[in-house]
Amino acid sequence: MEATIANGNNFIGYEYRDITVSREKESLYTDAYQNFGWTLDSKAGFPIGFVSTNLKFKRDRKILNKAELTRLQRQFDACVKDIESLEQSKNSSAFIVALTVGIIGTACMAGATFSFLGGHILACIILAVPAFVGWILPYFLYNSTYAKRTQKVAPLIESKYDEIYEVCERANDLLGN
Repeated sequence: MEATIANGNNFIGYEYRDITVSREKESLYTDAYQNFGWTLDSKAGFPIGFVSTNLKFKRDRKILNKAELTRLQRQFDACVKDIESLEQSKNSSAFIVALTVGIIGTACMAGATFSFLGGHILACIILAVPAFVGWILPYFLYNSTYAKRTQKVAPLIESKYDEIYEVCERANDLLGN
């Protein structure tokens, strides 16, 4: 969305950008977009309980080095998306492991139930033990997998933040600040 504004005799054309970001990344976007020539025009917060907010930015359409700033801004946006996907991978991999073990435990419990109904008590007992283990173990598996994945992903996230700071520094140099 683009618009123009007349300021006395000096005409300044602005371009506008609206982005919806998570509340935890709000200050990152607010600080970083200044380095690409954007100024925060307004912030439309959502009611309590929502995890995102809408940020509205504007910048001069005739800003110097606009093409390079836009390229660096896209690089910044890509780095933030990479960080979000790495953070999400911590939870999703742990969830998949815990869910798989829980489903296997449930299948064993179904087998134990059918064995009991069929009159095979020994098979029922043999299947009930892994079933209960399969229902108890996912909690501990989730926590340990999450911790391992966090430890593995933390350096990658940190390197992405370093890349973000380098991109913002280059963009700031282009603005001449």
